[in-house]
Amino acid sequence: MLFQDSCCGVAFRSLVTTDEKLFQQTIQFYHSLGFSTIKDYNKFKHGENSLLTAGTSEDSLMEVWLESFKLSELDESGFRVPQQEASNKEQSQGSLLKIRLSMRKDETQVNGSFQITYFSTELDQLVAKFKAQKVAENVYSIVDPLNNTIQFTNYASALDKTPTTADFFQKPAEDAGAASAELSTSSSEDALTKLKTSLGSLQPKKKIAVMTSGGDSPGMCAAVRAVVRTGIHFGCDVYAVYEGYEGLLRGGDLLKKMSWEDVRGWLSEGGTLIGTARSVEFRQREGRKRAAGNLIRRGIDALVVCGGDGSLTGADLFRHEWPSLVEELVKDGTFTQEQVNPYRNLTIVGLVGSIDNDMSGTDSTIGAYSALERICEMVDYIDATAKSHSRAFVVEVMGRHCGWLALMAGIATGADYIFIPERAVPRGKWQEELKQVCQRHRDKGRRNNTIIVAEGALDDELNPVTAEDVKDTLVELGLDTKVTILGHVQRGGTAVAHDRWLATLQGVDAVKAVLENTPETPSPLIGILENKIIRMPLVESVKLTKSVADAIESKNFDKAISLRDTEFIELYENFLSTTVRDDGSELLPENERLNIAVVHVGAPSAALNAATRAATLYCLSHGHKPFAIMNGFSGLIQTGKVKELSWIDVENWHNLGGSEIGTNRSVAAEDMGTIAYYLQKFKIDGLIILGGFEGFKSLKQLRDSRKDHPIFNIPMVLIPATISNNVPGTEYSLGVDTCLNALVNYTDDIKQSASASRKRVFVVEVQGGHSGYIASFTGLVTGAVSVYTPESKIDLTSIKEDLTLLQENFRHDKGENRNGKILIRNEQASSVYSTDLIADIISEQSKGRFGVRTAIPGHAQQGGVPSSKDRVTASRYAVKCCKFIEQWNKKNTAKCTDEDAHVLRFTYNAQGEKVPTVEHEDESASVICVNGSQISYKPIADLWENETDIYLRKGQDVHWREFNKVGDILSGRLRLRAEVAAGECQQNA
Repeated sequence: MLFQDSCCGVAFRSLVTTDEKLFQQTIQFYHSLGFSTIKDYNKFKHGENSLLTAGTSEDSLMEVWLESFKLSELDESGFRVPQQEASNKEQSQGSLLKIRLSMRKDETQVNGSFQITYFSTELDQLVAKFKAQKVAENVYSIVDPLNNTIQFTNYASALDKTPTTADFFQKPAEDAGAASAELSTSSSEDALTKLKTSLGSLQPKKKIAVMTSGGDSPGMCAAVRAVVRTGIHFGCDVYAVYEGYEGLLRGGDLLKKMSWEDVRGWLSEGGTLIGTARSVEFRQREGRKRAAGNLIRRGIDALVVCGGDGSLTGADLFRHEWPSLVEELVKDGTFTQEQVNPYRNLTIVGLVGSIDNDMSGTDSTIGAYSALERICEMVDYIDATAKSHSRAFVVEVMGRHCGWLALMAGIATGADYIFIPERAVPRGKWQEELKQVCQRHRDKGRRNNTIIVAEGALDDELNPVTAEDVKDTLVELGLDTKVTILGHVQRGGTAVAHDRWLATLQGVDAVKAVLENTPETPSPLIGILENKIIRMPLVESVKLTKSVADAIESKNFDKAISLRDTEFIELYENFLSTTVRDDGSELLPENERLNIAVVHVGAPSAALNAATRAATLYCLSHGHKPFAIMNGFSGLIQTGKVKELSWIDVENWHNLGGSEIGTNRSVAAEDMGTIAYYLQKFKIDGLIILGGFEGFKSLKQLRDSRKDHPIFNIPMVLIPATISNNVPGTEYSLGVDTCLNALVNYTDDIKQSASASRKRVFVVEVQGGHSGYIASFTGLVTGAVSVYTPESKIDLTSIKEDLTLLQENFRHDKGENRNGKILIRNEQASSVYSTDLIADIISEQSKGRFGVRTAIPGHAQQGGVPSSKDRVTASRYAVKCCKFIEQWNKKNTAKCTDEDAHVLRFTYNAQGEKVPTVEHEDESASVICVNGSQISYKPIADLWENETDIYLRKGQDVHWREFNKVGDILSGRLRLRAEVAAGECQQNA
């Protein structure tokens, strides 16, 4: 019980911090004072629990409500007597304390520090325990972790002259004596009123609108779904703006409040289900004023826009004009000043939805990889007929000011030549170079030619280069040439796994940005760098994007391509180096030419052949000799078969799955001596290993054998290639994207079947070994209700919860909606709870309320045509690894005085001691890794020692843990869990 100012009785106080450590320390401090927890709220866990959410603040990530111990009459056994049965009607009212962890970075504490006085019958013990400072007679003070002054007294009322003992409240009426006048009912009611006022003064719900604008792109629906469900999870009202900016102008039904179920099934939908339209009227200030009025009528002051640079530019202009637009609306009499006061600022967050991938500062935009996948699929079909008739095909792809699609398609489809706007071809001269390249490839044995032309391609005098222009040139060469303009088929279809993942994580981060941003924060653009979601200033990104077009217009093509991201520039140079400049113009000096071997180790995964092809073409164009170790290390040990690869050997490997040179799970340690013999026989200067954990293990074994076999001192690098994505130290492996695309298509079909049956559940078993990456990713991009992984062991409790959640989910549905459910189980998630057993348990306990089936895609996850992303990544990594080997050999050459030292990579000093010819030789045996926004080479010795779980054959870092957290939010798992918990509370009440 406490008093503050003149108030006595129940009191309420809210403490706020943005520091999680201080938050925990403050809770512990008040626990030590005798406060007990009555509510423990976590927005991630309880965002949809109406009971736990009641009374919490919108910006709280966590809240803990504490209550002081209430003193009341006790029975003979020491138990509290209910107030209605007690003879002593006096009872201490106690106090309520709310401690909040806020997401607002500019907030440290509400109303600054304060001073408050608590009543305690154990003043002596408090003074001794906390070494309190005496303030006045029977009043002592201490300071809490948030710098608030806390005073204690044993006066029950501010008007008391003598201390009040515990007996006053705990003894029966006849023993306790007369009640104190100061503890009147009126004072208690006054305090209760104050508490209710405090709880009722919480801010209204944040209202967010989401819209898609400009050209549609696959993945926009996934982005809208993520924004809607994340917003609802965090306690916001979310509105969808239908028909883009036109919907903002017209308002009414085009501004629709979205419910959780409104976006069900949207992950597998192409285009944008809320529509998109370009609005000429919105470009005028009067149109933007109307749009502002429509948003204010709904109480909306935050807008998430998914579109291209034009749409995002309009959004940011809208934000900057918002205060003046609001003032005009008040002057016009549309609103009163009181009505607009809560909406003085507009928050804008941008997501880039564009198949062109033309936004500066981000590696990929929503829809780009889906469009690229469509292009590659079409060109693969065209290649088949082109080879049959020995034809040339000119394929026009989209890309008005950006050549990303043309460049990536050129790499992924093994094209002979590309035309992109950032690197204009020389007027009047490009025709001759094109003829030379195509004829040279024909002379090497190729039966077909493929030319990719971006729709915005031009020459250095800004004259358009059309598909027909290219065709006419090839006809002059005597080639039977056809033109295919892919057009809007590139926009069509559902989003691939990458775009569903990208749109989902960016949509979640967009809502977080809305809640975290202040009026002073520049509008952010959500992007991605390598494998990490990032935020960039929207205005600067759009400005850089537009500067590319300006540079092209001013014929500054070096600047135009330099403004693209580093990956674009790197891949463009790789394409030229492996395809256009294979005429001998890039041959290295004789003493720098190397013998580079490639070996495949472990289970097959897509893009093994694409990586081998890229490495081979790079080697040949630079004068190196590429060798393939046939059938893995066991093949080398048993047969010694090593094949020198030619250009024609690999020219069509870009779209072949499996392994053309053979692979198996044998590791190098089976016979190190024989491997050393053959590497020395063929004078191998560098080794590229493509594989999963077996390849990782083999690299470690080769490195460890250097002291016994000096030939292993050559630079060796592993390119992770496994659908399990279990190679330590990296977040991405070749073949993963192809596997995920196969699973996305598979689960889409499964969900369609489950939805058609209305109430049906599928338990889908996926591969991945002891790594839950594939299961977690698949669960995230398919909206699975539950994901079982080796990292989170299955038990009866978790299965029981899943059953309860499924029952609750279907209870909402009532058979009226197309509602099928998926559970994803990793093959190694449990040795006891198999896929069939889980299905049987759920089926038995459902008592016929819904059907349960199992589905196991099996080895179909490993095979098939590699995805466009895997092809491009394979090419990029292969060339980088060739350069890695070149660099280490240059270090060796610089210090070698004779041939033996060059081969063995060591020499002897005057004392007869071995001296390495290269410093830090350990780093020459590395794995190429992606971590967040970085690509690096990590020494195998360090990885094995510090980042490897040898027994479980995977890395120690669970870098995909966030997928499960986001998946639990967006699938509705946390929401349903909260509803179930709320129902149980009501039943127990």
